[in-house]
Amino acid sequence: MALLPVGIILLFLVQTSVDAEVFTALCDMEYLVHMEKDLVESLDQYIQHEEDKLNRIKTFQSRVKKVSQMAMEEPSTHLHHPVNAYLLVKRYTREWPLLEAWIQEDTAEHFLNNMSKVKESFPSFEDYMGAGIALLRLQDTYDLSTQNIANGKMSSEIAIATRLDTGFTKSPELSSEDCFEVGLLAYNDQDYYHVALWMEESLARFQPDPTSEHTKDAILDHLAYASYRLNNIERAYQATKELLRVNPEHSNAVNHMKFLTKEMEKSRNLVAPQEDEVEDVGFTERGEYKRDLAKDYDPGSRVYELLCQVDQPEIFNITPSRVKHLKCRYFTNNNHPRLLLAPIRLEQVFDKPKLWVLHNILSDPEMEVIKKLAQPRLQPAATQNPTTGGAVLSSYRISKNAWLYYWEHRLINRVKQRVEDVTGLTMETAEPLQVINYGIGGHYEPHFDCATKDEEFELDPNEGDRIATMLFYMSDVEAGGATVFPQVGARVVPEKGAGAFWYNLLKSGEGDMLTEHAGCPVLVGSKWVSNMWIHERGQEFRRKCGLYPEE
Repeated sequence: MALLPVGIILLFLVQTSVDAEVFTALCDMEYLVHMEKDLVESLDQYIQHEEDKLNRIKTFQSRVKKVSQMAMEEPSTHLHHPVNAYLLVKRYTREWPLLEAWIQEDTAEHFLNNMSKVKESFPSFEDYMGAGIALLRLQDTYDLSTQNIANGKMSSEIAIATRLDTGFTKSPELSSEDCFEVGLLAYNDQDYYHVALWMEESLARFQPDPTSEHTKDAILDHLAYASYRLNNIERAYQATKELLRVNPEHSNAVNHMKFLTKEMEKSRNLVAPQEDEVEDVGFTERGEYKRDLAKDYDPGSRVYELLCQVDQPEIFNITPSRVKHLKCRYFTNNNHPRLLLAPIRLEQVFDKPKLWVLHNILSDPEMEVIKKLAQPRLQPAATQNPTTGGAVLSSYRISKNAWLYYWEHRLINRVKQRVEDVTGLTMETAEPLQVINYGIGGHYEPHFDCATKDEEFELDPNEGDRIATMLFYMSDVEAGGATVFPQVGARVVPEKGAGAFWYNLLKSGEGDMLTEHAGCPVLVGSKWVSNMWIHERGQEFRRKCGLYPEE
């Protein structure tokens, strides 16, 4: 039997698109805040004009009503008085036509003109879908409760993911209808686990409102269907039973109840109550749902999520003997002339693979110039097709990026030279500086920067593979956004002005599989990063082969 909820909005049948233009970068959303402020001010003017118009109409109505009531007391003699006769004719020839003009007066023209000017800049439906799915991604990655998200109170959960001293922006409470619409987004994505969670929250917050089209029937209908798809037959039965109590005439609930009654008997080997025995017993407790039934749930991603949440999950046992080799020092790269007067504060934060953080490698003015150059060019970030080597858009990388070439601005060339000075590697075959801004729930799932053995495309023989990565953090992030290495348990929290550096290839030229890394979703804040991918051609005498394959 197909247990289908009714009243699905056709708009939600559109498939989620990964090429949405707005939600993928927060810097491209800032203008929406200012635009909404202008629209609110324009709406205030419209409301004021409408209130003025309504007050004029009310004044006219009050005056005419008073005269009309007086006339009806003595209808036959009222017009005997010449003033009454004059005023009656005046009202019909002058005042009622004027009233008609008032009512036809278009006070909305100014507001609608303003609206039409900016409407093309509105986010698309794909942006709306993407933002909703991003919210669900954050919920899973940071193990956020539906109730706390809806309450706008996530401080304790955010504290798990970030430093406590940064603070964060508060959000308003979500209404029952807000929660219902988040559930609908999950429904459109066939993610019934999140459908169930958000319909439960919508149900808990529901208050009857005769002016709204939001109904308890629709919540229960979707909740029953999601529970059924999650094989929670008992909860589906309870929701359908409640639906029948609320609306005994519901078109599908009677048939659904018969079906679920049989399913209950099969699963529990018990005789469940018949649909005509439905009683008003209340429906207050929430159902329980397993996340492993969520759409595209990957048990292997649990390590990645744990690293996004905490500094060091218990599954990684970093021994004291390994920790003592991790040091911080001022670094001149064998007294390089450009580093003698301005040494880099270098910290080794992990030993295998070796992972370094170079503190204050970029200054605030330098980062502002880079952002200013990149922002007009930001486009939805693409990944490399493992078969063709071409660029493709993907839902596992949500951000916008731009490429800055070293010849186009002296600052970009200066940054390139600084990386060469610090690493000792030639930048002749390095890729341009990639600048990235992450949007709502912006992330980059675990991946390798170098080519892996299962990738069939050929590398450019003049450049070779990506031997190393220099990743610059150009903003602090209030919560989330860490760079993590799931294979080994390493984790780097964004620090404005710092750069993270690691080798993607072993000295033998083989890819180092321990360098699989990910950009955790941004929970609160805007994350700006830039990176240089350094290629292996030209490094033959700068990073020589080792004696052992694992070096």
